[in-house]
Amino acid sequence: MSGAAPLTAPGALGVEQAEAALVEHYTRLVRLAYLVLPPSLGRNRRVLTAHALVQRSLPRGRTAAPSGRSAIPAQNHAEGPVGAEGSAWAAGRTPTGPGRNPGYVYVRERVLRQALDAGRPLRRLARPTRAQLPPLLPRVWGLRLFPRSGGADELALDQRLSVLSGPARAAFALRGLELLTDEEVCRLLHAAGAEDTESALTDATEAAEQRIGTADPVELLRSPEFDPCSLQARPTDLMRRRQYGRAALAAGAALLLCGTLLGLPGGRGPDDGDPAYGRGAALAAALDPARVRRIAPAAWQTSARTDFSVWPARGPLAKDRALLRRALKAWAAPGASVQVSATPATPSGPPMGSPQLLYAGKVDAARVVLFHDGLRVVRYAEPAAGGQGLAALDFARVDSADAAASGALVVGRSDGNVRYLTAPWVRGTSVRDLLDPSGPVRPLRRDADGVTDPMASPAMAPDCRSWETLSVRDGSAGPGGDDAASGEADAANGEAGDASAAEAAGGTADRLLTDLGELTPARLTSGPPSAPGDVSAPADRAAWARTACLLPAMRSHGVRSVNSWPYARQALPESNGTATWFCTRAETWRGPGSRVLAQFQAPSENAAPGAVAARAENSPACGGRESQVLAGVLWKSRGGQWYVLAAGSGRLESVEVSGGVRGSARGNLLAVRAKEGARAELYGRTPDGTRVDSLR
Repeated sequence: MSGAAPLTAPGALGVEQAEAALVEHYTRLVRLAYLVLPPSLGRNRRVLTAHALVQRSLPRGRTAAPSGRSAIPAQNHAEGPVGAEGSAWAAGRTPTGPGRNPGYVYVRERVLRQALDAGRPLRRLARPTRAQLPPLLPRVWGLRLFPRSGGADELALDQRLSVLSGPARAAFALRGLELLTDEEVCRLLHAAGAEDTESALTDATEAAEQRIGTADPVELLRSPEFDPCSLQARPTDLMRRRQYGRAALAAGAALLLCGTLLGLPGGRGPDDGDPAYGRGAALAAALDPARVRRIAPAAWQTSARTDFSVWPARGPLAKDRALLRRALKAWAAPGASVQVSATPATPSGPPMGSPQLLYAGKVDAARVVLFHDGLRVVRYAEPAAGGQGLAALDFARVDSADAAASGALVVGRSDGNVRYLTAPWVRGTSVRDLLDPSGPVRPLRRDADGVTDPMASPAMAPDCRSWETLSVRDGSAGPGGDDAASGEADAANGEAGDASAAEAAGGTADRLLTDLGELTPARLTSGPPSAPGDVSAPADRAAWARTACLLPAMRSHGVRSVNSWPYARQALPESNGTATWFCTRAETWRGPGSRVLAQFQAPSENAAPGAVAARAENSPACGGRESQVLAGVLWKSRGGQWYVLAAGSGRLESVEVSGGVRGSARGNLLAVRAKEGARAELYGRTPDGTRVDSLR
């Protein structure tokens, strides 16, 4: 694998020596694996996989291969949990440490090689490596484990690392934590099986040189955010576990019954033919393209419901039975050539009856079919050029959808752009950049079937320089309400953001929808949880301009809507202006799984993103059931003095801080002098004496 000479002296490396190095430096090895593993695995699986990779990095047998079998640099290294203090990217550092230990060098290369293998995609005909498969051990039943959350700087660094390749993340970690030189990094990456090491090192250097606010990105690697040995534990979805348990019992009983019946004289299955059609007459009927349900174009105008169930069948290929048959067959029995994805808690099984056809047509370089079965929206896509290319099958849960939640579906993505299929009651579509609250909207053309022109997808963007949202205007004025040209004329005249103009045209205020990487775009709202509304007021758009770059934390979680509302305003000490506290809550289609962010927006001339003060999952805070929220930050004034600032929603009677900083205040606001790096615990009291803990 390596073409360079080793820097360590050759000789037999005993397994005891490697084990001693692994145990002594276990924490730093697990942190290295965690940083190199692909972020797409999710924090819980990255934690377990990082531990698994390190634990199986010992050599086989009692004696390892010669320690000089590959180009493993014996670099100098700083002592301590993850290195010496100061910038690890600075040159001229020559402290000593475990880098001179042959056992540590051997285990580190094994960890790095496996972490890079885990990020490589599986190939159809290639045998997967052990690192590409989910780890058998360790396993934790009923718990989700993830590192302790950091602040906005750590979140920004995590997003920056997520767009780097695996070798680039490895180079970033090796330079920052292991203090290797460029030559040593390249040689170690080459020894671990990485390709194009020079490019990886260049990308890592660029990521390290761009500071995050006032923080050094390399220093942030030492944060608990990236320490998979200092963990928080949360339960998994308890309701899903209970449902899965009941489903497993029911499935076991059904299998027992079927086995008994098949064992009787003359017993046989319902059909011995095609496995996609051999599951009973009901399934065979559901997979018949001639029986696909088609809704009339004007049915939505007289229906008591306004959701996906009244979308008409549209698209130039809606009568292509061969295409529909392939889509239904892939849905019932997806083979190796079909890539399947589903939002959390969305079943991906076959249809229970004849599904409803929403759309069938060519979108960019693919033939696309959209179905609806009452619970799910299903998207099938195959290459338009034909051949044996991979097809895609995507599932998204859409039960209990209303008119606002069923205004559009993602029909295609390509080249960083997204196209939507809009509801028949949508009068017009336009594009609004969330990061430019005072900027004009841009008209977005649709074809006769309601498919929009491509627009930039923030879910596919590598950075947050813009955040384009789809603005839709609803109408109920009959067939003319679906006239795309009239909506485009309104947007061109600057009326798309004007609620009164929309109402005069027979519609409502524009709704903002954003792509978070799923079939259903998420609706953005503003206002208190008891009555969230569309983002139409200038103040709401200005607040979302500083909130948009926090939305990546909510990607691919089955998000239905995201509401952001100001729950407190606070006059800053030393006449530093007024800050606003926001609570941003993402609701999911399945109910559980909500994500809550409390953010602190200090006065800013350039509308910088708000700082994340606290975050929580599966919490009722900031929601319709419980609007109470309390959060705090450590803030530095223009004069250089540090303060603990805290704010709660209006029902708090007092706020107290304890721990490294002590103080209290009447009402829902608190400001106490502190020292840099101080840690404190916040809690508040309601008028009846009930304690309210800070969001976590």
